[in-house]
Amino acid sequence: MEKARPLWTNPLQFVFACISFAVGLGNVWRFPYLCQMHGGGSFLVPYVVMLVVEGMPLLYLELAVGQHMRRGSVGAWTAISPYLSGVGVASVVVSFFLSMYYNIINAWAFWYLFHSFQDPLPWSVCPLNSNRTGYEEECEKASSTQYFWFRKTLNISPSIQENGGMRWEPALCLVLAWLVVYLCILRGTESTGKVVYLTASLPYCVLLIYLVRGLTLHGATNGLAYMFTPKTEQLTNPKAWVDAATQIFFSLGLGFGSLIAFASYSEPSTDCQKHAFTVSLVNSATSIFASIVTFSIYGFKATFNYENCLNKMILLLTNSFDLEDGFLTASNLEQMKGYLASAFPSKYSEVFPQIKNCSLESELDTAVQGTGLVFIVYTEAIKNMEVPQMWSVLYFFMLLMLGIGSMLGNTAAILTPLTDSKVISSHLPKEAISGLVCLVNCAIGLVFTMEAGNYWFDIFNDYAATLSLLLIVLVESVAVCYVYGLRRFESDLKAMTGRTLNWYWKTMWAGVSPVLIISLFVFYLSDYILTGTLQYQAWDASQGQLVTKDYPTYALAAIGLLVASSTMCIPLVALGTFAMRCLKRGHTASIA
Repeated sequence: MEKARPLWTNPLQFVFACISFAVGLGNVWRFPYLCQMHGGGSFLVPYVVMLVVEGMPLLYLELAVGQHMRRGSVGAWTAISPYLSGVGVASVVVSFFLSMYYNIINAWAFWYLFHSFQDPLPWSVCPLNSNRTGYEEECEKASSTQYFWFRKTLNISPSIQENGGMRWEPALCLVLAWLVVYLCILRGTESTGKVVYLTASLPYCVLLIYLVRGLTLHGATNGLAYMFTPKTEQLTNPKAWVDAATQIFFSLGLGFGSLIAFASYSEPSTDCQKHAFTVSLVNSATSIFASIVTFSIYGFKATFNYENCLNKMILLLTNSFDLEDGFLTASNLEQMKGYLASAFPSKYSEVFPQIKNCSLESELDTAVQGTGLVFIVYTEAIKNMEVPQMWSVLYFFMLLMLGIGSMLGNTAAILTPLTDSKVISSHLPKEAISGLVCLVNCAIGLVFTMEAGNYWFDIFNDYAATLSLLLIVLVESVAVCYVYGLRRFESDLKAMTGRTLNWYWKTMWAGVSPVLIISLFVFYLSDYILTGTLQYQAWDASQGQLVTKDYPTYALAAIGLLVASSTMCIPLVALGTFAMRCLKRGHTASIA
């Protein structure tokens, strides 16, 4: 059976598969946000520390387990102990949840990509109202990019309670996204191994093009200065360290079972320690690289908005006080505002409600992550570039490559345990199993194309994996070190790769990493408890902005079910295994 197991054509395919899975949308939309929130360059200090004490050790652990056991997540942990098979089941459940909602991002990327060929870009201007006497009120109160996202793409409902109908355009894009994923995983490592060359390398080509373009944009240096100017006081902020640890943890894709699945198709003699170094360093370097690109775009957008604000204020005051053209400038605006307020108090009080304080710093401080960064902030910047269609096509093509690459890992985590199962694989060919998994995920994923679908997307994105993955990886490290035995695992690795396990790996696996994971678990658990009623951001069309609302009871129940359905797999399967063994012993004793 071991000889019949499919293998990667060469070690490079395996490395590219891991990089394609690990380097995903989080590198583009989460890491830059954290840099912005936690003092720019100073955030790199906790990030690098967490990479060393958490990221690389746990990545190496998962690669080594998969390569040694030659099975998917369920089979690998069952081989270590039958009581631990629930760890693999939990990984499959979490990966299933992730696949259900993650591919809707690819569907949205397809939607924006198809619209990127229009001139002008549909999100660059507000549409006319039904009377054609002005612009749509909602668009005027928000912005053209927000309007296109919330109204044209999502047609979002006012709250999660109002489900609304299904949007057929995003639904078709979702079907297309799943069709692409199916074609990529159709023949297992044979087809995936070829696709990962594209999904792992093409995003870097696009990022490099964007870097060159970003650095030449007006105001890009303002964004880069903001990023690289450290705010050392953030080093004493515990939240910065927690966010750094969380980003490393989820960015590398630990606990999903994907890395174990990929490693199980490697030659037993493969140097997985070297691959752990390579993947983790490439992943972190990509995050920093993507941040440089993002902050150059941020700088351009912030400078554009700041100068636009200044010009509006200059025009307003010039017209209101009949000043000569050119009398007011950006350099003397604040001084002249004070003079006009004291010299013409009654007239100034009339225009005062329209006066805004223009600040470049406040524009740069506006931190956005997730879909808000990808589909609103970036599109806002793209529409103001020269030849915006070209930059839009490149950007959303890059998002698709990142998203599809991550989906290959997510589906591998589900499919590998299923194809490893003799019961399932003896009745269904690999292609049919892959097709069924994609079909079921696509059918459930249609929920996210409804008018309230974005609210459910946020629930899955925020709660489907966080606590579950922390618990899974904690049990993994404890299982290897204290159930299977660290010395035994060390001798297995030496026999497999010829490498001796040094003190660094042993210290991290046996002590530092588990303590760190427990700390993160306690932090998130206490944070959920102290937060009280969980809330979400709902779109208010009348105000043209997001408003905060409490989750209804059934949504809270869904959140609890999401967390429990994966975490409870570990104790329930262990309990079931114990009960089965007790029954078996009792049956054997009665026969004797």
